[in-house]
Amino acid sequence: MTVTLFIPCFIDALFPRAGISMVEILERLGHTVVCPEEIACCGQPPFNSGYWDEARAIAAPALEKLRDAEAVVIGSGSCGAMIKNFYPELFKATRQAELASQVAARTWEFSDFLVARLGVTDLGAKFPHKATFHDGCHGLRELGIKSAPRALLARVRGLELVEMKEESCCGFGGTFSAKFPMISTAMGEVKCAAAAETGAEYIVSGDSSCLMHIQGLLSRQGSPIKTIHLAEVLNQR
Repeated sequence: MTVTLFIPCFIDALFPRAGISMVEILERLGHTVVCPEEIACCGQPPFNSGYWDEARAIAAPALEKLRDAEAVVIGSGSCGAMIKNFYPELFKATRQAELASQVAARTWEFSDFLVARLGVTDLGAKFPHKATFHDGCHGLRELGIKSAPRALLARVRGLELVEMKEESCCGFGGTFSAKFPMISTAMGEVKCAAAAETGAEYIVSGDSSCLMHIQGLLSRQGSPIKTIHLAEVLNQR
């Protein structure tokens, strides 16, 4: 099929290897991948801050660009939840309401697309390291995705996955971290401690924004633990 890959802001600006990995994985599976450069943002920051008119102004052009997409795939539970769950709410009672519902129904988070839509779990990846997985809040709580990334990691050669004892938020939360930095930092430190208890070399996640926050804290602590996007692990050959 033709997959429209929605590249979130954080991946575009800071973590391009995650986006490149998703493209290479999907192309190896035989699909055509298109990445509309005009889609700059899904509109979540103003939406979460209560500025819905401003969010619609950003989201409306993105929605139009996704109008004819056969499948929209996003390497972020956060942006995925925005389009799949909140676009229908954001555009309710507008002329784009029906389109928002149609696009939402064709939108997938990357790991869920591989496992639930394509039925793929083994990508032939090899990553000989001990790792733990961080569930981003939107992916876990809004999209209900938990088993898909673990099914994929279970088939990675040499990878030892050790679960953390708790499922807490990393503390980033987008604008939350800017408005409440002390609380955000405290939450992140709890997450870093939980990861350290596993003895993992890497923290893997499907959300680059979470990884950025966690890696910043780890680096300031002098921790040797590294963070990496799920797609990058799955693209290791």
